[in-house]
Amino acid sequence: MSQALSVTTSIHGSVAVICFNRPDKLNAFDESQRQAFRKAASKVNADDSIRAVVLMGDGRAFSAGADLSEAMPDDVDVEQGLIQEYKPALMAITQAPKPWISAVNGAAAGIGSAFAMACDLTVMAEDAYIYQAFSAIGLIPDGGATWHLAQTVGRKRAYELIALGTKLNATECLQLGLCNRVVPNAALIDETMALANELTTKAPLALRYAKEALNVATQSSLSDTFDHEAKLQKICANSEDAKEGSRAFLAKRKAQFTGR
Repeated sequence: MSQALSVTTSIHGSVAVICFNRPDKLNAFDESQRQAFRKAASKVNADDSIRAVVLMGDGRAFSAGADLSEAMPDDVDVEQGLIQEYKPALMAITQAPKPWISAVNGAAAGIGSAFAMACDLTVMAEDAYIYQAFSAIGLIPDGGATWHLAQTVGRKRAYELIALGTKLNATECLQLGLCNRVVPNAALIDETMALANELTTKAPLALRYAKEALNVATQSSLSDTFDHEAKLQKICANSEDAKEGSRAFLAKRKAQFTGR
């Protein structure tokens, strides 16, 4: 395991685990954690030997959001801070050429919720919850949280959650489509790693371009989505993995995908 400031990265076969590592602050983001996450995400995304990434938080929470105790200058430019520091971090998840899974324990609050929702899959412990804590301090959700909520639960429910500052427990998140699975607290890491390892057996190009197709679909017309799917399908169909998949199907054996 290597440690960079407030984030740790460990490699388990073809799965990378990135862990927020400020448990005494409930993994609230300060400058060190923001910088360390960007470096860790860039490294694992560029490593072709890594086929899936798990994002988690050490201790009692996934992330409590921004560290409000961090000393900030009086003239801090909040807009530029979000765009220059948080946006690259969150887009590194969304635009990654491989699947990311968030393993959420305890609170995923504030911009911490944005990191959880940005991942392609989410596993939540029974004690976990997603919380838009902003209205209590006179702010609005950021980090793309409004986009994820509107896309997933709809505009009216999203506004209610934001305006009232409702804490959504894991079961409610599952019902609303904000997570994929709810598991016992003690089983969170094992269950998430099992899911990640299952993904590593799939065709990397298919996973990559399915993710891209969904990203485009959320912002495009049916016609444009159809055309983009066709473009990506051509890439997949011409790959060695597609040929291997066909051979394995006919031979009734498990395919061995290489990402080429």
